[in-house]
Amino acid sequence: MERALVIGASGGIGAALAAALAARGAAVTGLSRSRDGFDVTDEARIARGLAGLAPPFDLVLVATGGLGVPGQGPEKSLRALEAAALSAQFALNAIGPVLVLKHALRLLPRDRRAVFAALSARVGSIGDNRAGGWYGYRASKAALNQFLRTAAIEVARTHPQAVVAAIHPGTVATPLSRPHLGAHPAVAPEVAARNLLAVLDRLGPEHSGGFLDGKGEAIPW
Repeated sequence: MERALVIGASGGIGAALAAALAARGAAVTGLSRSRDGFDVTDEARIARGLAGLAPPFDLVLVATGGLGVPGQGPEKSLRALEAAALSAQFALNAIGPVLVLKHALRLLPRDRRAVFAALSARVGSIGDNRAGGWYGYRASKAALNQFLRTAAIEVARTHPQAVVAAIHPGTVATPLSRPHLGAHPAVAPEVAARNLLAVLDRLGPEHSGGFLDGKGEAIPW
């Protein structure tokens, strides 16, 4: 039986991913800040939350993240930048997921295919940035992509069949994104979850370190 671990399982996309995995017969373990106190910005909590889990897991998905910090949305200009808010964005969107990988690596099997994926965002692409704005979110997702790209090289040395990937779910209609959608089209979390899992199911070791969208197509760095 497939075993999957979803971090951020109480959020819009995370809950949909957990439900989709369970519907196809996977044994799903879900962890979240609101339900389990699993806070990706606190390494001690990450370590404690994962320490009690027994390997192996075929899939580890990090579905956490935020467009801004409480009381402040995405920055639209240089004037809006604040050091504390930028640091919080990096802690949540970049540092947290790679620390999950640090502590979850022991859960991945070494003798067969396994996937570690974290939700990134197209706006984290430096090459595709033509609109500007959203400084903290863009930069923190770009940092996440580099963390995962770098980790993929190291992980391949001990887990040659593993896949480490940054994946963009598209614009998803969740409470997190709804205030910023405007007229922009969005898909339901359930649709995004199905698309993401379909992509992840097709990935092999040759795709490790990649930055992919919900169709499985590479996104420019």
